[in-house]
Amino acid sequence: MGVATTGSAASRSRSFWIDPRFVVGLVLVIGSVIGVYAIVSAADRTTLVYVARDALVAGEAVDGDDVVATSVRLGAGADVYLAADAPPADGLVMTRSVLAGEMIPASAVSTRARTGLTSVVVAVSGRLPASVATGSVVDLWAARAAKGDGFDPPVVLVPDATVAVVSEADGFLAAGDGRAVELLVPRADVALVLEAIAAEDVLSVVPADG
Repeated sequence: MGVATTGSAASRSRSFWIDPRFVVGLVLVIGSVIGVYAIVSAADRTTLVYVARDALVAGEAVDGDDVVATSVRLGAGADVYLAADAPPADGLVMTRSVLAGEMIPASAVSTRARTGLTSVVVAVSGRLPASVATGSVVDLWAARAAKGDGFDPPVVLVPDATVAVVSEADGFLAAGDGRAVELLVPRADVALVLEAIAAEDVLSVVPADG
């Protein structure tokens, strides 16, 4: 009886023995499953960002009516865009143009005091290039009347101005084919533009990339 009992105990001891390699393999499998789940969860995570309802141009004030909160998957790039976790801050303006439906980069907005831009309206001579529209970046050229007949050679008055509005000119602005262009220009250049208008210089806008 004693021998049989000893053999039975040894058998039970062997039946509960676990191979360490099995434990290591199980841990690796569990870790792999958790890692895959974390990756899938991160990829499926969405962020609310602001998208431009219509084209927004540099210097334009932005409020809640100009943007749409949209849920998108951005991952690590979420901080690049303007978060829609709160209404747009008061006094927010565009520092560069954004097309309709485009996500608004956080770097494309600032406060009005920091933009250094203001708007002026000029009457342009001749036809506008077809590519000139709201949001276009243009150079403003001016040609001053010479003492005799004709005009002095044209010069770039303001480079890289942004078109805010293109409209039909009226009143004292009516000139050429009657087109008026509202431009966003650096404040330091406003005096030059006003001087050119007062002197009745011939003004033209040309696409900056042309």
